[in-house]
Amino acid sequence: MSKESEFDRILIKLSGEALMGNQGFGITPEMIHYVAEEVAKVYRLNVQVSVVVGGGNIFRGVAGSSAGMDRTSADNMGMLATVINSLALCDALERCDVPTRVQSAIPMDRIAEPFIRKKAVRHLEKGRVVIFAAGTGNPYFTTDTAAVLRANEIRAQILFKATQVDGVYDKDPLVHDDAVMFDELSYMRVIEKQLHVMDMTAISLAMEHDLPVQVFDLHKENNIFNAVTGDQIGTRIYNK
Repeated sequence: MSKESEFDRILIKLSGEALMGNQGFGITPEMIHYVAEEVAKVYRLNVQVSVVVGGGNIFRGVAGSSAGMDRTSADNMGMLATVINSLALCDALERCDVPTRVQSAIPMDRIAEPFIRKKAVRHLEKGRVVIFAAGTGNPYFTTDTAAVLRANEIRAQILFKATQVDGVYDKDPLVHDDAVMFDELSYMRVIEKQLHVMDMTAISLAMEHDLPVQVFDLHKENNIFNAVTGDQIGTRIYNK
């Protein structure tokens, strides 16, 4: 692969559900290895790579609260689930010879560094992948919002959301055969049409700070690499 990256510093948001493969729960070794290899391909472009991983394969705070659990307790559990995923991805990346650090928004210095913005940037400058764990460290915020927040803090040029779908549609493609996928969208249209890309807090924060977001399917091999090197993959959302 002789392509070059369009970007110097990026943040990749990974769906937690993607790590469970076909088993329906937890982390599948084959899937975590696949994800690590896909991230490693981008790292080898000499791009500064940071990552935020969701926790939905282990526990989702909103689901817990809807089942009667206190929302703060449920979200705290969800944030801890992202730490488990982050440690698993760190291990898989290290086995791909990619130096990696995990920084947690919740202090747990026996297993991860605390999130310190300047230290994270320094890691990136030294050629290390940085995984931001534990969301924002606060309940009531999704990992999508955490990804936009961290991307802005480290001044990433774009946020790549590698997820379960191949882009943003005008309606649910699983329900409607005539659903149309967008190649590009404005933030305002996402908000006006209530399109399910990220929660509104995340989209509003990205719009306010002019952070482009690109949504695509993680499961298609080389999608992250191709998106980073400028191919039209999925849907690009930005200020028009």
